[in-house]
Amino acid sequence: MIRTTGLRKVYRTEEVETTALDNINLEIDAGEFVAVMGPSGCGKTTLLNILGLLDRPTRGSYLIDDRETSDLGERQLSAIRKTNIGFVFQSFNLIDELTVFENIELPLLYLGLSRSERRDRVMEQLERFRIGPRRDHFPPQLSGGQQQRVAVARAVVVRPKLILADEPTGNLDSVHGEEVMGMLTSLNEEGATVVMVTHSQTYAECASRVIHLFDGKIITENLVGMNNA
Repeated sequence: MIRTTGLRKVYRTEEVETTALDNINLEIDAGEFVAVMGPSGCGKTTLLNILGLLDRPTRGSYLIDDRETSDLGERQLSAIRKTNIGFVFQSFNLIDELTVFENIELPLLYLGLSRSERRDRVMEQLERFRIGPRRDHFPPQLSGGQQQRVAVARAVVVRPKLILADEPTGNLDSVHGEEVMGMLTSLNEEGATVVMVTHSQTYAECASRVIHLFDGKIITENLVGMNNA
């Protein structure tokens, strides 16, 4: 599903040049659950942003579903993001002025679905993630665990092939962190490809493969977790 070749990302200012990613060669098959680990500043989030088509590499090739992305325009990249990729962030990134229902519905508005279909899809996620009673609440009225459930529901309401999670448990206690990991594992078991950035070795072991980055380079890849027990 994903293949990068010679991927490099350099950030430049007038005085400083910083290499965030250096010669990343990576393949992720459809249906895999991959965890990306490494110290702060090693390039984990940069890699996730490029995989999610939120950023472009300075050099190299990135194919998603055998489609080269380097020569695509922003409108084409946006179309792929809207229909194929779901994002889960550490900081939830919910809109405080929208209700739980409206936050989950938001990605569907860009797909041109009818009002009834949008409602059916949102109600499905509200039930699935046990947040139906909170549908008319606003994010500041929710606990951290509830907000992340809403964020995961929003990420998957478009039924994406690829879910990208950037430290999805970082702002949660252990109970809610395990709950979110259970959600991601369940989504993966249903066929979604999951790529997750994490600092937690425990949560990384929920994946089928762990990639370790250091100074923008892949230094090790290991098969781990329950899928390989």
